[in-house]
Amino acid sequence: MSPLETLRRMNRIAGWPLLLATFLARLPVSMTLIGLLTLVTSTTGSVAAAGLVSGAFALGEAVGGPVIARFADRHGQRVPVLVTAAVDTALIALLVAAVTVDAPLPVLVALAAAGGLCMPQVGPMARTRWVVLIRKGPDRGPERERSVSAAMSVEGVLDEASFVLGPALVGVLTLTLSPTASVLGAAVLIGVFGTVFALHPTAPPGSAPVRGAEGRITRPALLLLAVPMFCQGLFFGGMSTGVTAFADNAGHGDLSGLMYAVMGSSSAVAGLMMASLPVGFSLTARTRVAAGGLALLTLPLYLDHGPATLAVTIFVLGIAIGPHLVSLFGLIERAAPPSRLSQSMAVILSSLILGQSLGSMVSGALADAYGHQGAFALATAGGLISFAVTTLVLRGHWYDRAATSAPDTVGPPPEAPAARATGLSRGA
Repeated sequence: MSPLETLRRMNRIAGWPLLLATFLARLPVSMTLIGLLTLVTSTTGSVAAAGLVSGAFALGEAVGGPVIARFADRHGQRVPVLVTAAVDTALIALLVAAVTVDAPLPVLVALAAAGGLCMPQVGPMARTRWVVLIRKGPDRGPERERSVSAAMSVEGVLDEASFVLGPALVGVLTLTLSPTASVLGAAVLIGVFGTVFALHPTAPPGSAPVRGAEGRITRPALLLLAVPMFCQGLFFGGMSTGVTAFADNAGHGDLSGLMYAVMGSSSAVAGLMMASLPVGFSLTARTRVAAGGLALLTLPLYLDHGPATLAVTIFVLGIAIGPHLVSLFGLIERAAPPSRLSQSMAVILSSLILGQSLGSMVSGALADAYGHQGAFALATAGGLISFAVTTLVLRGHWYDRAATSAPDTVGPPPEAPAARATGLSRGA
């Protein structure tokens, strides 16, 4: 399936409005993390303090995400998204006010953690929503599998695109207005487009719990994926802090968001191109190759760079990120219980956020002690650990179509049982 065919298929299933709503509702995640790094760094002069605040926000989301997603699986998506969008908007605005009045660091960390705790779980819920729409649609058999594959691929690209435009928007708002405006802008987007996503008519109802092994998320094939996803989070934490420290030391602190967005642009393109890979190139093999690329392509970061050459280096590095994430989400879709798909996505996604939280905290201290290259070292470590785990531990037969087939149980019961669609089966 080509990238153009993938997008056309998604448009046929639900139209562009849903794609736009899901994208704009998740855009504030990257905006908030990068915006807080920029705002707190410019206000306090400490990259370490900024890393703590940004990391606390990410840590709060890692803890709250699976709880919110589980509630949505059971009771429907509309209410949890509406409530969390409203509360999170208020908490982020309060956090910005606390930063501007020079509140103590523990207060900033506590407010950031509360804001992350209430972040709407748009990414996991959007993936579940597409699966429900596809199941209720006319596609059957192989066509249904292709549609689910397209959904996982496009959702991965939307995630990456949010990490392109989010930092870029932070950079634009910071340059034209102030660092404060960039974080407040994220709060407004959460309130407005979180509400739009919640009220969209495609929001699925909840589903009854499934008893026994079919309803459990404590499956080795699923839980193991938390490790490479955690490593991806370490990578993001190290890279974002390293780029921020480099830009600040070079006297171009306002450009950190724009520089980081360069990496996201190549990552998004590479993720979309995954749809063109041959079927024989398995998901597990793709994950291993991408993880190796994460580690290998960080090595040029340790050379002497100016802003332009560093931008080129991180642009090339982004080529490995999109394939790594898209492949991991495809494996999650195959391993997750259908009745707990949102929660499964959120649990593994929380490991990424947890890794990013830890990465932001540790890399901030490393940047203060050793400069931006100290933060980049954490990104290299994340790639190396992911490559080791996916090569030595991950087993392809755990995610075979026959091993993961199960009746569909997310959302309203189908008229007849059908084999469960498995993610990225067409190379997405």
